[in-house]
Amino acid sequence: MKILPDTSLSVKARKPESSRRPSARPSTRKALGQHYLTDKGTIQQILSTSQLNPHDTVLEVGPGLGAVTFPLVQSAQSVVAIEIDPRLAASLPGRLGNPPNLRVINADARDVELTNVLEENANYKLVANLPYYAASPILRRFLETVTHRPALIVVMVQREVARSMAAEDGRMSLLAVGIQVYGIPSIICDVPPEAFYPPPKVTSTVVKIVPRHRMAIEVENTEGFFNVVRAGFFAPRKQIRNSLGLGLSMSTEQVGHLLESAKLDPKLRPENLSLEEWGRLYQASLHQ
Repeated sequence: MKILPDTSLSVKARKPESSRRPSARPSTRKALGQHYLTDKGTIQQILSTSQLNPHDTVLEVGPGLGAVTFPLVQSAQSVVAIEIDPRLAASLPGRLGNPPNLRVINADARDVELTNVLEENANYKLVANLPYYAASPILRRFLETVTHRPALIVVMVQREVARSMAAEDGRMSLLAVGIQVYGIPSIICDVPPEAFYPPPKVTSTVVKIVPRHRMAIEVENTEGFFNVVRAGFFAPRKQIRNSLGLGLSMSTEQVGHLLESAKLDPKLRPENLSLEEWGRLYQASLHQ
């Protein structure tokens, strides 16, 4: 699989251990969290994790300078790239030689209308490089959709976010529940700051998410379910009985009845609850 030659980018690809800076430095917008991936090894890891074939459609969020986009258009049947920065969106096709199977959309992936981007029930893969502030809403959006859910997600996020997404029982978080109820996340590799230009202050991580065909737990109303989960994590360091009381504005007696109905230990912390236990808590809340 070919990787975009250094001369095709205004940022040269480099190994993480190298301290050499690119000779041509692109301007960045700090508010957008722009850090351009330049390490060929990481790019190759993203591609191999995506398991592309010539018939695939790929939706890429955050293509930036196109370091990942170029090998994507070489490997997949079609690539749709969503870029929030109008300058990068306008220059990306020409930067890559105007490939006929590339479509670039200048939009915020948190707001873009998926029906204008993809056909209903399209079989596609999502590849994304997401800043901290946008990771959760973008991933939840693509996982929660019924008609435009991807077959596979390969995403690069801040390491702490990745660890939270893939947390096991006993270390759960609101983000972990939100991701794992819809998909199965797994950590692929960490990416050091030196793999980007300019280097961020944090380590990033590549994560693979395999969307579930159905939710991990059966709920009648997903909004109602997540209202309960958010309430449960209202005070994540407190015991679940205290956190729920604060989050749902319920009395101690009401919370006690709720937890008893759900067969949950009131002394547990929110991070200790499994997906199945959150499902029981939601079901019990319907009868309060």
